[in-house]
Amino acid sequence: MAPARRMVLVLSLTWLGGCSLLPEQIDMTAGWSASKLYSEAKSAMSDNNWEEAIKMYQKLESRYPYGRFAQQAQMEVAYAYWKDGDAASALAACDRFIKLHPNHPNVDYMYYLKGLVTFNEDLGFMGYLNTQDQSERDPKSARESFETFKELVQRLPNSKYTPDAILRMNYLVNALAAHEVHVARYYIKRGAYVAAANRTQFVIKNYPNTPSQEEALYILVVAYDKMGMEPLRADAERTMRLNYPNSAYYTQGLEKKKPWWQVF
Repeated sequence: MAPARRMVLVLSLTWLGGCSLLPEQIDMTAGWSASKLYSEAKSAMSDNNWEEAIKMYQKLESRYPYGRFAQQAQMEVAYAYWKDGDAASALAACDRFIKLHPNHPNVDYMYYLKGLVTFNEDLGFMGYLNTQDQSERDPKSARESFETFKELVQRLPNSKYTPDAILRMNYLVNALAAHEVHVARYYIKRGAYVAAANRTQFVIKNYPNTPSQEEALYILVVAYDKMGMEPLRADAERTMRLNYPNSAYYTQGLEKKKPWWQVF
C-alpha cells in the first residue's frame, strides 16, 4: 500500500475511534442498579422532567425486566407519557400493564389512569371558565373514557379510585347528552327536522336523567311542529309540560342559555 494511502487510512481510523469516545455517546447509567435507575427516574418525575423519566424507566425495564422495579416502571412510565402529552403511548403503556399483570394489586390504578388519559381535562374546573360549550367537542374521547371508567367500576367496585370514576362517568354522560342536543339544535337551524327529532329521541331514550332532557324535549316539540306532525307534537309537549312546567324554553325558545357545565 502506498505511504499516502496508509496515512489516510490511519487518520480515518483515528478519527472514527475518537468519535466513539464522544461524551454524548457514553452511557453514564451503565452499571447502575435497578434501584438507582428507579431513584433517578423518580427524581426526574419530581422535577416534571417527563422525557428524562421516560428514558430512565425504559432503561430500567430493558436491563432488569423482572421484579418489582420493572413492574413499577411499567406503571409510572404510563403516567410520565400522559404528563408529557403523549396520550397514545400512555394508553399503550396502560393496556400493556393490564395485559401483563391482570391481577396486580395496583391494576385498578392503571384502569383509572387510562380513563384519565382520554378524559378531556378541559371538562374539569378550568372548563367552567371556558367560553366554549363543552358539548361542541368531539365526543369520541368522552365515550372511550366512559367505557374505561365503567370497566374499572364493574371489575373493581371496591377500588379507592371507583368513587371518583363514578363521578367522572356521570359528568361524561351529561357531556355526551349535551353533545347530541347541540347537534339537534344545529339541525333545527338548518331545517333538518327529521334528523333533529332522531337526535333528541336518542337523548330521551339513552340519557333519561341528564340536564339535557329539558332542551331535548323542547327541540322534539319544535321538530314535530315544523313537520306538521300534530299528534306527535301534542304528545311531546304534554310530556314536557308534565316534567318541566316552568321551563324557560316556553318563553325564550332556543335562545342560547348558560351551558349546564358552567357554574358561574
